[in-house]
Amino acid sequence: MQEFASLDEAARQHVAGALAGADLNVGPDFTQRLQRHFPDLCRLFYSLYGARSDWLDQLTALVLQSARSWQDRPAELKAVDAERAANSGWFLSNGMLGGVCYVDRYAESLEGVRSRIPYFKELGLTYLHLMPLFLAPEPHSDGGYAVSSYREVNPKLGTMEQLQSLAAELRANGISLVVDFIFNHTSDEHEWARRAAQGDPEYSDYYWIFPDRTMPDAFEQDVREIFPENHAGSFIQMEDGRWVWATFHTYQWDLNYSNPDVFRAMAGEMLFLANQGVEILRMGAVAFIWKELGTPCENLPEAHTLLQAFNAVCRLAAPSLLFKSEAIVHPDEVALYIDPAECQISYNPLQMALIWESLATRDVSLLAQALERRHNIPEGTSWVNYVRSHDDIGWTFADEDAAELGINGFDHRRFLNSFFVNRFPGSFARGVPFQDNPKTGDCRISGTTASLCGMEVDPAEAVERILLAHSVAFSTGGIPLLYLGDEVGQVNDYGFDREAGHETDSRWVHRPHFPEEQYEHRLDPSTPEGAVYAGLKRMVQVRAGTPELAGTRLIGFQTNNRGVLAYQRPGSSAPAGKKSTVLALANFSDQPQTLPAETFAGYSAAAVDLLSEAELQLDEGVTLLPRQYVWLRVTPSL
Repeated sequence: MQEFASLDEAARQHVAGALAGADLNVGPDFTQRLQRHFPDLCRLFYSLYGARSDWLDQLTALVLQSARSWQDRPAELKAVDAERAANSGWFLSNGMLGGVCYVDRYAESLEGVRSRIPYFKELGLTYLHLMPLFLAPEPHSDGGYAVSSYREVNPKLGTMEQLQSLAAELRANGISLVVDFIFNHTSDEHEWARRAAQGDPEYSDYYWIFPDRTMPDAFEQDVREIFPENHAGSFIQMEDGRWVWATFHTYQWDLNYSNPDVFRAMAGEMLFLANQGVEILRMGAVAFIWKELGTPCENLPEAHTLLQAFNAVCRLAAPSLLFKSEAIVHPDEVALYIDPAECQISYNPLQMALIWESLATRDVSLLAQALERRHNIPEGTSWVNYVRSHDDIGWTFADEDAAELGINGFDHRRFLNSFFVNRFPGSFARGVPFQDNPKTGDCRISGTTASLCGMEVDPAEAVERILLAHSVAFSTGGIPLLYLGDEVGQVNDYGFDREAGHETDSRWVHRPHFPEEQYEHRLDPSTPEGAVYAGLKRMVQVRAGTPELAGTRLIGFQTNNRGVLAYQRPGSSAPAGKKSTVLALANFSDQPQTLPAETFAGYSAAAVDLLSEAELQLDEGVTLLPRQYVWLRVTPSL
């Protein structure tokens, strides 16, 4: 520690000298933040690049780059920084509600998104995630995740100036803009990749490029194939005969973060987006960003160091920017990225998958286990809870957790795959397989929420399933996220494969275009669209008015009934001065379920369902109808 303290002081003096010699006007706020955060940044950067003789020059250049970005940061965004510094837990509010959509499919353009702001306010959105909207190859872009420029919007959608203006208007309406930061790879059409393909040695070092198969073969001894139907292994051959790392698709080249030039370049892109008014960056494929020979090149310690270092840079130049992790890995690994110093927000893929598992089995055992064991996360962080996203559904539960309940993970996944693509007798679901292997039963699931819940089979029951599933996402703690269109029961787009570039990717079945007619019915509760919309709006309203539902903390609750999920959300003082709790109950079975009075022995007899405002007597027990859910405000018994 003493050795690093000396190193830190030498580095601090070196950087201070460079700042003093630069023509910069950063003001006292930046200077104070640099004083506070520089030790962490120095330590992290040294951990990654200290073996290089130029590490201190690289660090100094990074700090100067951050100072210039802060100098250029618009005054209105600096005001947001100051406001968020005084309220660092703003995203933990029970008033948060997220929406996500593709710009072109939901609104055609950025101007179309702007025109929908009144609807977003009607719905109650405070967070809007616009799916990848930057320049990308056409027609094969992996849904925009093959980014060709972080500074150019796809011209079909608009311009960067329009994005900046949209961010400002959203912010004025209380809505934070979220975009993807694709930082594991670029497309092969990115300027860096083009120059690497031309043999430029500087930019060849931006990627993992080798002259022959020697090193690719060595890496692939331990690295798994992600999309084997796209290409074997993790490398593809370039036109000049060299080999480049491409974890996902052939046109997505992995960045080489062992090169500090790449770190500084990507920090620059990140800060550029923050200065356009982006408030949250979705950090994609976080598990894959660091490579090391002899390892699986997933979830390595350096991946966490990189995220922490990027955070330290942002604390200097865009202090209110938040990171959201996307890690579809083992639940234990997902949790490791959730930290105030790494990703303050994270998708909750385990909860999502197990909501669907409970709907299929009518048994909540795995979901209840996960909520008790894996839900609570560090203070100052939040889940993003969703029923479905733009992506496919994979069954991410831990086999060891399932085994404790007598469930064979392999067999259970085969059953779930069969059930949700309507290969299981009596299934209500109308999903579509993604990456299907009929011989092994392995696949992942595509489909809108409505289609997976059976809207094409029995609309009335489908509405109940849709609302039941969302009742969990809205009440377990975190930011509930709606894939826009789901709130009006939008079904699959079975013509997805007629669009160029979508032919072999069934995930486009659940990325339909804006359902104008369904939105027109949203205020008519006699229609399926209106019933779904009214039910979700009621959850939004009640959640926003219920302090116990703020934050993420959850306490398990045993119902001794495999059909009924229950959990407690501890909260603030009730008006009468007694400590109150919200007890959520959700019946996933197809029959009425009665919980006897002794189940509630720890509570006073009187309770109220916040959603229906009905009063209940817990000493008489509680009966739930099929697929019924209640949020009970209860008080401990004396």
